[in-house]
Amino acid sequence: MKIKNLLQILVVGIVLFSCGGDDNDDNFDYEGQAETDNNDIVEYLQTHYLNEDDGAIWTITGSETSLMDDSRLSSQTVVSNDVSYKLYTLKTVEGVSKSPSQVDSVLVTYAGMLLDSTVFDASTTKVWFALSNLVSGWGFGLRDFKGGEVVQADDESFKYENSGQGYLFMPSGLGYGNVTQSVITKNSPLIFKITMNDVNYVDNDLDGVLSKDEDVNNDGLVTNDDTDGDSIPNYIDTDDDGDGILTEDELEDNKYLDPNN
Repeated sequence: MKIKNLLQILVVGIVLFSCGGDDNDDNFDYEGQAETDNNDIVEYLQTHYLNEDDGAIWTITGSETSLMDDSRLSSQTVVSNDVSYKLYTLKTVEGVSKSPSQVDSVLVTYAGMLLDSTVFDASTTKVWFALSNLVSGWGFGLRDFKGGEVVQADDESFKYENSGQGYLFMPSGLGYGNVTQSVITKNSPLIFKITMNDVNYVDNDLDGVLSKDEDVNNDGLVTNDDTDGDSIPNYIDTDDDGDGILTEDELEDNKYLDPNN
């Protein structure tokens, strides 16, 4: 089965945006669901392949190389609320410019699909998204890609070339979780086909430090750095070290991470 209707779809609202998590069911087995999702995604990767002619994903019918055996496929473990999730990335084009942090803004075209090939959202027109507002799988997955380069024509119009391209395969815990969103039933793993044309580094808390540079422990994530332990990550904390002096007022002396100065 081919991924259906990538260009001619009914967009069912902006379902890409994060809805704020699951239904807060304390009895829900998040770890069990993560395992179920991973098994479903692995089965999908083992039974489908990337058609190089059209860039679409098809069901294997012969000797095609599965997505699971495709050398361009990689995976990472994402820990969220003490649950480990497996996120898979198929990077067909890396890109040539810069990569985003998980909270920067990206200029993309995309299509979102379920494992049964249902397309639930898409944009063939380039659109800017703040990754911090989207389902978390995007922020983690797009760190592996780079934007493209701007090429200007004689008529002064411009386009992007060599943009990062590929697919994200994410468990429901990095998507909409235990919540139904339009045609997306609860606990649905998601597939996104993405072309990332450009990246804009942002300063989420307007403290004079780009959010990507607030990764104090250098682990590639900015959401787990909290210098003063106030449960507000540095990238949205205007006083990173909690000394009562705004970060922006301590930049000149580089003391914004020292609570004693």
